[in-house]
Amino acid sequence: MTPSLSRRTWLRKAALAGAGLAAAPTIALNASPGLVAPNSVREIMPSLQWEKAHVAALPQLKARLLANENPWGPSPNARLAIMEAAKGGNRYQHEASAQLKTMVAKFEGVSEDHILLAPGSSDVLEKMAILHFMRGGNLVAADPAYMSLIVTAMSMQAEWKKVRLTDSWAHDLEGMAKAVDKDTKLVYICNPNNPTGTLTPADELRSFCRNIASEQTTVFVDEAYLEFLPNPKEQTMVPLIKEGKNVVVARTFSKVHGMAGLRIGYGVMLPGMVEKIEAIWRSNMSLCKTSVMGAMASMEDHDFQAKSIAATAAAREQTAAGLKKLGFHYVPSLTSFMIFPIAMEGKSFLDAMFAKGVGVRVFNVFGKDYCRVSMGTPEEMDLFLTALEEVLV
Repeated sequence: MTPSLSRRTWLRKAALAGAGLAAAPTIALNASPGLVAPNSVREIMPSLQWEKAHVAALPQLKARLLANENPWGPSPNARLAIMEAAKGGNRYQHEASAQLKTMVAKFEGVSEDHILLAPGSSDVLEKMAILHFMRGGNLVAADPAYMSLIVTAMSMQAEWKKVRLTDSWAHDLEGMAKAVDKDTKLVYICNPNNPTGTLTPADELRSFCRNIASEQTTVFVDEAYLEFLPNPKEQTMVPLIKEGKNVVVARTFSKVHGMAGLRIGYGVMLPGMVEKIEAIWRSNMSLCKTSVMGAMASMEDHDFQAKSIAATAAAREQTAAGLKKLGFHYVPSLTSFMIFPIAMEGKSFLDAMFAKGVGVRVFNVFGKDYCRVSMGTPEEMDLFLTALEEVLV
């Protein structure tokens, strides 16, 4: 946002963007002045099949495998910290937030002025979209991709320049570079990617970022699933920020740490970008003391993190073996979810799976319906495989 844009104007546009996002999980974005109003979610999402009836059925599910949630978290240490923090809930969280920022900065190897704390990494994505697309422009991002930033950007009248993933499900970095033009304000890369669970090689991505990131164009790398990789420190793009590149990295406590419902995450970026965001939002005021204290305890609970990663890997192996036995050709995943094509119309498939108490998601990728299943407990994955066989085989 530039200084000439009044706070009142920003608040009006931000409220409209929020209204559009709130409508997205149901059936359509509401038409409002200054907003893109697609005829249906299928025009702005990668044909995600999702209806109110499925949301209403969530409490009755036997296997909740639809939101990439961690069934083993939060860690016992985080739970204790959260309960203890609740006693101080009458006080603001400023001291605790400062402590967490110090911990995160040390973990990422940057100074504290590079860190933006947020209620989940989605908050960082959406704020970056609003910040960059107040006055239009275009966004370069993969197809398919995680849609949070993209939906917000399009609500702010940004053009989404889609670049199809490669045949190996990696980002087509060459194609994305060609798509960048004088009106490109942001390039978005989710790595590992959601909903495919696949990785774009770090060396190639670093080279891309060095060539594309500029004063005009920010490269945003969403690393929500990075910790599931065997070598996350070798894969992160944070070192580019230390080089002074206009790169933003988002991280979350929702996945490996199992704190999705507690809403805590952060962004790593140049200090100037942090200043632009904090000139608009009082980011610290959106944080909850219990979540902040839980995050700090979880960061120090290395045993839980290791168990969470190992249990997720075991669930992937169990699921892959089951899918292979049933004759499905899945996309090899490095994350806490997997996708595979289904020979059934998406909504009908979801209805049938939910009727059996198994919640999953369906995406239409390149004209074909795919099931995305999140990793759960061994018992949940058995329920999923049994339901899948009954519905499709």
